[in-house]
Amino acid sequence: MPHFILEYTDNLQDDLDVSSLLKNVNEALLKHDDIIPIGGLRSRAIELKDYVVADGKEDDAFVHAILKLGKGRTDEEKRRLCDELYETITKDLEELFNERYMAFSLELFEFTHPTYKKNNIHERYRNLKKG
Repeated sequence: MPHFILEYTDNLQDDLDVSSLLKNVNEALLKHDDIIPIGGLRSRAIELKDYVVADGKEDDAFVHAILKLGKGRTDEEKRRLCDELYETITKDLEELFNERYMAFSLELFEFTHPTYKKNNIHERYRNLKKG
């Protein structure tokens, strides 16, 4: 944990550099290393093939981002994370917004119940700090 999921409509595939956007997202989140553990961060993108935007009569597009966090961060920390994430993604999408009709949204999801997970990637980063 945390997880970042980017959903985007397939009519953006030729114009959206998904790999670059995901790298920029990780860089933005990892600036907050006091609340984002590097070994737990996972980012991915899902291209949507089945969707309808508005009335479905135009070639409209959308990008929807979801940041999933475990509980324990303050409201201020979550606000800072989301503000920076929103700014990073809107900057990456700026050219597309100037060229076509599309929508972008960002959602924060905080787990309120215990999550079940196993991750030994954290150990590698702890060892790097020691070495």
